[in-house]
Amino acid sequence: MITNTKCECGHQNPVGTVLCEACGKPVDGGEQLSEGNLEMRYDGVARRSQRVNPGVIDLVWNFFSSVKIAIYLIVLTLLGSMLGTIFPQESTFLNIDASTYYQETYGTAGEIYYKLGLSHTYESWWFVSLLVLIGASLVICSLDRVLPLYKALTRQKIRKHRQFLTRQKVVLVTELLDEPEAWVARLVKPLQKKGYRVRTEGGALLAEKHRFSRWGPYVIHIGLIIFLLAVLARGLPGLNMDQHLAFQQGEAVRIPDTTYYLKNEKFTVEFYTEDEMPKEFRGIKILPKLYETKAVLYECTADCTDPSKEPQLAEVARHNIQVNSPLSYNGLKAYQFDYDLTPVLRSVQPELTNSKSGEVYGKFKLDMKNPQRTIQAGPYTLELKEKYMDFGLNDNGQPVSKSPYPNAPAFLFLITGPDLPAGGQQYFYFPKQVDKEKFQMEAINDKLGGSGRFLELEVRSMGDVDFSESTAYLNIRVDRAMPFVWIGAGIVMLGLVLGFYWQHRRIWLAIDHGELVLGGHTNKNWFGFRREIVSILAKADLTVDEKSLDNGGGLA
Repeated sequence: MITNTKCECGHQNPVGTVLCEACGKPVDGGEQLSEGNLEMRYDGVARRSQRVNPGVIDLVWNFFSSVKIAIYLIVLTLLGSMLGTIFPQESTFLNIDASTYYQETYGTAGEIYYKLGLSHTYESWWFVSLLVLIGASLVICSLDRVLPLYKALTRQKIRKHRQFLTRQKVVLVTELLDEPEAWVARLVKPLQKKGYRVRTEGGALLAEKHRFSRWGPYVIHIGLIIFLLAVLARGLPGLNMDQHLAFQQGEAVRIPDTTYYLKNEKFTVEFYTEDEMPKEFRGIKILPKLYETKAVLYECTADCTDPSKEPQLAEVARHNIQVNSPLSYNGLKAYQFDYDLTPVLRSVQPELTNSKSGEVYGKFKLDMKNPQRTIQAGPYTLELKEKYMDFGLNDNGQPVSKSPYPNAPAFLFLITGPDLPAGGQQYFYFPKQVDKEKFQMEAINDKLGGSGRFLELEVRSMGDVDFSESTAYLNIRVDRAMPFVWIGAGIVMLGLVLGFYWQHRRIWLAIDHGELVLGGHTNKNWFGFRREIVSILAKADLTVDEKSLDNGGGLA
């Protein structure tokens, strides 16, 4: 098994080395036979992915260290992102039933789109997996290359093999009758004035500047890795929230997964007058000019998780929320999203009565959001069994709640007391009754209570009904990972600046037996590099033509 390659200078090089780590002479078979310019990536140092007999870990490493694989992953991720833009994502809607929305709105294509899970593409397991694979590829690609590059740049030898010098893209071979050491010493100051760091060894010289620019691509990789980690972290609980919530006027509503409550003290909307509206909209639609939510943000300080107690709230922020003017507090932002001027039932005070005799047994308050579980009305006990905020019937005729908002609330009570069956009597109560709901109530109650039902819940006065005048829909956002997204983007920009605005320039020079051999390398701007070398040599009394430095095909 081949474990290393020995150069004629005596240095043992690992398998995969292209140029000798000590003298720079080509040791790779392909480079030895070639007559063109040397391949100077990583200065020919071997990478881990070039091992001769790789193990399982090495095979995984080799897979992710491949730039081709990284490109494939990026392309697949871009294609996946495009799939997510064919139809709107579920997260962009408020109060929809996604299982029916896509089919009803977009037909068969929308139904297929939903069933394939593309309606939540960016939270799907396969899209997140692609991001993880890209992150792994970035890390391994970087480590596979940055370690050899660091090794090559920090262990550079001053004196290089003649073949290394003559196969650079910038080459000068000429006679020099001066004393080698004295002439090299005369060249040091002009190089230093140009910003080069110079090292000498007898009649040999190595000058380089802007080495830091070589790290530009890897700084970009670090920024991208931080960016990807921040994006993935947004899926962790507590780090990210993007919800659209309804806040009825006068109520403090708990923001899910937080200790905060937000109260809509008053909602105001102003509309354009007929004269203010554009001609094409006059008489067709009403346009809002301004809608504003006077919001107060509270933080729960005690009894936050005990449903049997009222939470203790302390005000922490207050703001009049308008479009593009959100309430902001400690990373939480509340944006104005939409509104609804339809009155919403908040509570009722029904009376339990005897439908046959007209006797009233008692009145009680029934809250839509947090109703009492057990209510005593005269000799009868009402135990709340089920609550449906938006009542409806499923395909099997069973009651369900279509949404969490009190659009058509219904309550199922078990009533126990005199003249009732031993196990009690079930009773459906619809506080907000229209013809359809009344029909459903009578049908369900007849089915549950039988023909002998005589108890009724009735509201006798509109003063016993409490409505919220309006509802503000707010977009609640918490994104604690966003600062790291910006940090990653900033590091990427730093890497771009390092890589684009500076060039790593190196000049090797050796004088032997009256012959001067100079080789130069840079990663970009070769024309400027040649002009710089000509001006430096001129200050050492060596005049050369700029074109003579161009070694496009390499010298033997």
